[in-house]
Amino acid sequence: QLNMAKKKEEFLKEFKEGPLQFKPTYKFDLDSEVYDTSEKKRKPAWTDRILWKVKNLSEVASNEGKFPEEENQISVTLNSYVSHMSYGISDHKPVTGTFKLEMKPLVSDPLVVLSPEGEWSAEHDVLLRYSAAPELPSSAWDWIGLFQVTFRHVKDYVTYAWVEDDEISCSRDSKEVYISASEIPKMGGEFLLCYFSNNLQSIVGISEPFQV
Repeated sequence: QLNMAKKKEEFLKEFKEGPLQFKPTYKFDLDSEVYDTSEKKRKPAWTDRILWKVKNLSEVASNEGKFPEEENQISVTLNSYVSHMSYGISDHKPVTGTFKLEMKPLVSDPLVVLSPEGEWSAEHDVLLRYSAAPELPSSAWDWIGLFQVTFRHVKDYVTYAWVEDDEISCSRDSKEVYISASEIPKMGGEFLLCYFSNNLQSIVGISEPFQV
C-alpha cells in the first residue's frame, strides 16, 4: 500500500526507505510475539515505517531568489533499520533507524585556528594559542572549551576559558590563553579545543586531537 502511494502521491516520491529485513510489526497480541489471535485475525503487516528525504536546496534557493553553487550539501546514509520484538506494551512492535549525516562546511577555512601549547596535564597550568580571521565578529563573551574527542554538543565541554578574561599574551598574529591546572581532568585522555563565537552562536574553530 505504501509503495503504491509513493508512486501515486507526488510528495512521497522523493522519500526513501531501507530494506524491510524484519518481520511484520503489526498486529500482535499484547505482551507477546504472537500475531493476532482475536476473532478478527488481522493479517500481519509492516505498518511501522521510517522514510526520509533530503531537502532539495536548489528548489528552496530558487524560491528565495538565490542559486547555490552546490546542491548536495547534506548526504544521508542509513546504518540500521530494525524492529524491536522484545517490547510488548502495544499491538505494534517499535521500529528504529540510525543514520549517518555528512554536511559540507559552509566555509572552506576555519575562522579560528587553535593549538595547545606544550604538554598538558593536571599538574600545572596550561596554555593554548589561537589566531582568528579578520572577518570573525569577535565578542568579549567568546570562549574556548576543552572537549573530549567524542563530544556531541557544545555544552559537553570539560572546562572553558574566556578569550579576553583569561588572555595572557597578544601579538598581531596570535593570542595565548591559560587554563588553571585545577580545571584539567586528572584521568587524561584524548581531547580537542573548540572556539565558540557568541555572535555567531556556533563553534568556529576546532584543534587537532591531543593527549592530556
